[in-house]
Parts: sequence; C-alpha cells; structure tokens
Amino acid sequence: MSRISVLRESRIDPHYFDTYASLMMTGNGYMGIRGGFEEDYPEQTRGMFVAGIYNKAQGQVSSDLVNLPDVTRFEFEIDGVNFSMHRGEVQDFERVFDLATGEVCRELVWQHPNGKRFGLCLKRFVSKKELHKVYAKVEITSLSGDADVRIRTGIDGQQTNFGTQHLVEKSLRVFSETWMQGDYVTTQSGQDLAVTSMISAPGSFAAKNRQLLVTVNQKLAENEPFSLEKVSVIATSLETENPAEFGLGEIREAKSYDDALAESRVSWQKFWQDYRVEVTSENTFDQLALDFAAYHLEAMTPAHDERFSVGAKGLTGEGYKGHVFWDTEIFIAPFHLYNHPEKARKLLRYRYLHLEQARAKAVKNGYQGALFPWESAFSGEEETPEFAAINVRTGKRQKVASALAEHHIVADVAHAVVNYYEASQDELFMEHDGLQILQETARFWLSRAVLKQGKYVILDVIGPDEYTEHVDNNAYTNYLAHENVYQTLRFMAKYGQKHTAFYDLCEAFLRKIYLPQPNEAKLIPQDDTFLDKPEIDLTGYKEKQGSQAILLDYSRAEVNEMQILKQADVVMLLYLMPNLFAEEIVARNLDYYEAHTIHDSSLSKAIHAIVANRVGQSEKAYRFFEEACRIDLEAAPGGTDEGVHAASLGAIWLSTIFGFGGIAISDGELHLNPRLPAEWKRLAFSFVWHGERLEIELESDKIRVTKETTAPIQIHIFGEKHCMTTGLEI
Repeated sequence: MSRISVLRESRIDPHYFDTYASLMMTGNGYMGIRGGFEEDYPEQTRGMFVAGIYNKAQGQVSSDLVNLPDVTRFEFEIDGVNFSMHRGEVQDFERVFDLATGEVCRELVWQHPNGKRFGLCLKRFVSKKELHKVYAKVEITSLSGDADVRIRTGIDGQQTNFGTQHLVEKSLRVFSETWMQGDYVTTQSGQDLAVTSMISAPGSFAAKNRQLLVTVNQKLAENEPFSLEKVSVIATSLETENPAEFGLGEIREAKSYDDALAESRVSWQKFWQDYRVEVTSENTFDQLALDFAAYHLEAMTPAHDERFSVGAKGLTGEGYKGHVFWDTEIFIAPFHLYNHPEKARKLLRYRYLHLEQARAKAVKNGYQGALFPWESAFSGEEETPEFAAINVRTGKRQKVASALAEHHIVADVAHAVVNYYEASQDELFMEHDGLQILQETARFWLSRAVLKQGKYVILDVIGPDEYTEHVDNNAYTNYLAHENVYQTLRFMAKYGQKHTAFYDLCEAFLRKIYLPQPNEAKLIPQDDTFLDKPEIDLTGYKEKQGSQAILLDYSRAEVNEMQILKQADVVMLLYLMPNLFAEEIVARNLDYYEAHTIHDSSLSKAIHAIVANRVGQSEKAYRFFEEACRIDLEAAPGGTDEGVHAASLGAIWLSTIFGFGGIAISDGELHLNPRLPAEWKRLAFSFVWHGERLEIELESDKIRVTKETTAPIQIHIFGEKHCMTTGLEI
C-alpha cells in the first residue's frame, strides 16, 4: 500500500483559517476537534464536539450539537510579548495534516519584535485507540540567545454555538496539583460532561470566567528545545454514570504523546488496510481526495454507539446544527456497508430506535406509518426550524417547507435497509428491525398517496432538488415509494406474512401508483409541471456553483417556476436504480437535466459522475469527479468554514466505486462493469459482499478479483456470471 496522503497548509491567510480548521479536524467518531491554531485569532472558530451531545437552549426551536469546552488553546508569552502570527515576522511556516493518523503538526520560525528568532512545533491528535483522549505537544526553541517563555493552557468553558451557551458549569477543580477538571451539564437535555486535563510540567493554577488554566514559566537556553505535553479526557453521561470519576481514572493511565500516537497509528493502520482506495492517476490530487474523504468518513461516524448517527457536517463544525439528514443513509452508510457492514447496521439501528418518534410525526401530519424527520438529532424528533434566516431587505422570514413536504427521506431509509440486507444477508436484523422499518414506511406511503383518476399520485412534495418545491408526482419520490412498498411485500412474503390485509393493500398500491415515463422526447418528467416551465441561461450561475448566486437575482418563488435545479432528481433516481431505463434514455435525461442544473448542492456532481460513466461519457464523468473533490479541498473562503460536506465526501467514494469501478447491485446480485478514466492506470479497493472481503484491482485491460476463503460467491463481470472460490482474472 502506498503512503497515505497528507494535507498541507503553507500560507498564512486569515480568510482560510476556518476553512483549514474544518479540513484538519482530528477525530475518531466519538469526538471531533476542529483544526484551529493553538493561539487565538478573531478569524477562527474553535470547536470540540462529541457525538450525541445535543441541547436546545431557551428560545431555540431546534437542538444544537454542542460546542464543548476547549482544550486546544495555548497562550505563549515570549520575552513579554504574546506570540501571534499577526505580530512579528513568520518564517518557514508549514502545517501538515497526516491523514494516516489524524495528527496535525505546525512548524514555523517566528521573529520576535525584539529581533530574536524562535522555532515552534505544535502537534495534536485525537486517539483512535482511546476514544476519550486528546493529546497535544508543544516545543519551543530559542534560536537567538536565552529567553523567557510563559505558557498558559487548560479548559476553556467560554465556547458557544454561534453565541449560544449550552452548558452550566457545575464545578472547576484541581486534584493533587496535577489534574484539572471542568464538570458541566447541558441546560435542557441534562447531559453531564467532564473535561479532565493534565500537562507534563508543574505550573500554577487559576480559575476565572468559566476558564480553568495552568501557567508554566520557563527559561529557554539557546538551541535547547523546551517541550510540554498535554492530555485531556472527555467523558459524558451518555457512556458513563459519573463522567468526572471516569475522567480522573482515564487520565491517571494516560501515556506519553509519542506512545499514545504509536498506539493510535496501529488502529488507523487497520482502518486503512480495509478501507483504502488506491488509484494510480496522472493527477496526484485524486489520491489525496480519496484519502481525505475516507479519513473524514471514518472520523465522523460514531461506530461505538447505535444511538447516534452522522450529521451533515460530521464532527467538523456547527453547520446545520449537527443534524442528521437523508445524507447518512444514501451517501455515507454505503462507505461502511461495503467495508464493515456492522457500522452501517448501527446507522440503521439509529432509525429503528426512533420509529416511535417517526410514527408520532406521521400522526401529527395526518398520515399513518413512520414519517422520519427531515432533520434529526439525539431525540429522533423533528429538528427542522420552521423559518429560514431573515430576509434583510423585507424583514421577513421564509417558511422552511422541508419538514412538511420533503418526504422522500422515508423511502431513502427503506432503500438503505434493503441495501444492507442484500450486502450482508443479515437475517436477524432483517426479520425484526428491517421488516418493521419497511412495513412502517410502506404504511406511510399508502396513507400519503391519493387515488386520482384510477392512479395513486403523491401530491405536494419536495424532492432532493430543493429549488423545486410543492410539486406533484416528483419522479424520484414516486419511484422510491414504489420500491419501498415492493420491497416490503418481498420481505413480508419471505418471513411468512403474506396473507394479511396490509399485504393486499400494498399489492393494490403497486398496481396503481403513477410512475412517470419518458415522453416523446425521451425525457422523464421530474414532476407534473417541470418540463412546461420556462428556461433561462444558467451559464453564469454554473460558473458560481455552490454559492446559490441565483437567489441574489431571483426569489425562491421565481426559481420554483423555472427549469432551474439545485441538483437533478431524475439523475439521482437513475443512479439509485440503474436498470429502470435503457442506456439511451439514461443518457438523454442526463444531458437534459444537467443543462438545467446549477449544482448548488454539494451532492450533485459526484452522482452525475456515476451516471455519466455508466453511459460512456467518461470525460464528462471524470470532470464531474474532479469538481466534486474540489468542493472541500479547494473551497473558496467561507465554503467550509462551518464544517466539511459530509455527504459529498461519501459521494466521492461512491463515484469511484460505483462509477469508475463499475460496481452495481441488481436484483440482489453483484455486478462489475469498470470504466476507468483515461487519466487512471489502476484502481484498487476492497468490497465486502455476503461476508466475503473481495480485493478488486482494475487496470484498463485487466480485472483481478481475489479473496481469502474458498467459499463460493457469484459476481457478474460485463454481464457474464462467474462463481468465484478463491479468485479470478480477466
């Protein structure tokens, strides 16, 4: 395996401080810490988040993933002046984020206003082996004679979520002149939290204004480095009855920075052995993008606890309040499903554990079955705010319709359930949890559809394309609802529940549901009215994709009445259901809808790459892939300030494996039809299917599939069925 990529920051630009804070998040699924600089800057937002710790502050309508007390801040006073990259002169600056371990390391030479030069090396990582621990190490060297340095660090409870304070400080303590501890509780959800820290040198302690700090004074001799290590333990009442006691116990067993990093590295090595996608490309950026996506997808997934799921920004920032969307099931879960299925199972268990809340939402909205919330948090209740941000010109707030009409999430969850079973053959899950989810979601569609002129139609919905609201018979929604009910019948029959009144109702639904078909121009109508709406030139807006610049020139109501797409629902449908239509129809619809798509959604480009590749548009597919990879890694200032685009990172993996790699699942069977871009000489990845880990290696003229066991497994390659025992090469 080639060396895992590193991400480098080599310029000091305050416009990108928050961008790199998101990109260089150090995390392990339990927690994530933004990659901000150790010293404070007004241009950067610090952040530490623990999966599942949400709170709804007084006056708020939805919960926040709480920004917890900070342990990364260090203040360096050198010869009486506070170190800042905005003061003095910075030389030889470089910050490196090692994706192999999640360690971030900054090295620089700083010239003091008095002319002296100092070398600084600042490192930290969140342990993958010890989920609750954060390690940091700072090293200062005087390069120009002796000097005095004062270092201050500790536990900073002044953190907020965009100004909202979510924690009550219960106590600040120092134990044995060694261990600092802050004990907190969330104001509404009542979750206890303890942060315990220790440094490697003696110092003086002080507590004030929600901060517990320790100060170390040190004389520096020329060219003799001074090192200081810090370890912190984060614990909450979600995993232990007494977080404070747990923290003290854990910190007593803390290792040195180097020893802890070595242990964490071993855990990461196991991850990379299983999940790494290797590509030999003319563009080295491609491997960086794939490694970056894989690291973050792992670091954002709470594989330790099925009560939690993955938010739209993972654990990298406060964007979307840390809420869970359809992104998880459609874009993120597959990454785990086809590498370590038990992680995907836990994400589905999160939905199963909240069926009660989904049923309650359905009843509240006049339906039956389960209506999953558009935005979810720890409670499983609807978290979508009723109104969007205020319009500064009119003073009014626009109503957010997603929670009321973006109901495709119901079928998205059901789709993920079926995908999980087909890949894992987990009968225990499917017969109990999975079947309940399918039945309750199918029951929803039976109550949601309306019989009109002999057909069941689904009215007043929003598909994935949120620029087209309140439409009838959205193609994506109707087809996914049909699949939802069809799969429910399939598994009811499989598990002996065929002869029931509900089964008969589902059969009637399938016979009568309206499924949009290609018209004379071979176009699948996105909804009943989209193709009749006027068109405008979108060239300028496509050049500013991701910025929602269209909304500066047109109101949302005006956008809704034109052929303008944030992302193309029909293309998304064609990705999920590759056998619905002939290749000619797929290509025609891809071309038409892409021309009307601004790609303001970060989910759009990678999905277009998959569909383009399937219909032989390889150059276009590779261009879409590259543009998808740049969404985070080459973001404009502000683009990722509030966190990375979690689902987009999942989509990058999908576009590689299900696009260029040619993986497809059809009728529960595995297909491999690779089409590598001209820029790639080789693509290699693992793929877990029916309990077998397949190692797949692709070149332009070669396909090699191997596995460790001799158990037979079936795979279709370019349409020809093979029964593998150990491996095959074509």
